[in-house]
Amino acid sequence: MSSTEQRVAVVTGAARGIGAATAVRLAAEGRAVAVIDLDEAACKDTVEAITAAGGKAIAVGCDVADEAQVEAAIARIADELGAPTILVNNAGVLRDNLLFKMSALDWDTVMNVHLRGAFLMSKACQKHMVDAGFGRIVNLSSSSALGNRGQANYSAAKAGLQGFTKTLAKELGKFGITANAVAPGFIVTEMTKSTAERVGMGFEDFQNAAATMIPVQRVGNPDDIANTIAFFTGEAAGFVSGQVLYVAGGPLD
Repeated sequence: MSSTEQRVAVVTGAARGIGAATAVRLAAEGRAVAVIDLDEAACKDTVEAITAAGGKAIAVGCDVADEAQVEAAIARIADELGAPTILVNNAGVLRDNLLFKMSALDWDTVMNVHLRGAFLMSKACQKHMVDAGFGRIVNLSSSSALGNRGQANYSAAKAGLQGFTKTLAKELGKFGITANAVAPGFIVTEMTKSTAERVGMGFEDFQNAAATMIPVQRVGNPDDIANTIAFFTGEAAGFVSGQVLYVAGGPLD
C-alpha cells in the first residue's frame, strides 16, 4: 500500500452503540468508513462525527440479511470510497425469550441478521480483499455464546459466529486476509438496556449489579470494544487470525 492510499472499512450496525464507536475509531486510524445500518438516515450522527474530525465516511442503508441489498451496498462503497478491505460484522438484533415462548420468527430474525448477514457481507467483501492481497474481517460474537438464559437464539448465533470466524481464517489466510472475533461482555448499549427492561430492572441498577460480578468492577462501554477491533484491523495484526477475544473485564467461567 502506498503512503497515500487509504484503507476502506465497512462497519455494519454502525448507527449507534458499538458499531458507531468502531466506525469513529477506525476513522481516527485513517480509514475511510462506510457506515452501514438498516436505516441510512440513522447513520447521520456517526458520519457527522467522523467528518467533523476530518475523516471520510458515507452512510449506507442496507439490510445485511438481504443478498441483493448487500451486493448493491458493497458495489456502491467500492465506487464511492474504494475497494473495502476491512469489514466489521457488528449488526445485530435481540428477540429474547425463554424457549417455550420463543417463536420461529424470533429465532429466524436473529439468525438472519447475525449469521446470514455476516456470511453475505464477508462473501461480498472478500472479493475485494483477495484482489488487494489484504483483508481484515472482525465478527462480533458475545459472552452470551457461552449460553445465557432467555437467549437461545442469540447465544446460538453468537457461538456460530465463532465457528464462522475460524473457518474464514483457514480459507482466506493465504490471500493475506485475517478473520477474528470479539466477544464483548456487559457493554452499555441500547441492547443491554433492553435486556434490563426484559428482566424488570432499572438500567442503572442492572449495570451496578453486573459490575459486582466483573473482576475490574465496572461495566464496559462501546469504546472498549472499538479499541479491540482497531487492533485486529490494523496493519500490524497480520499474524493474528482465527482468534476469539472475550472483552469482558475478566475471565468468564
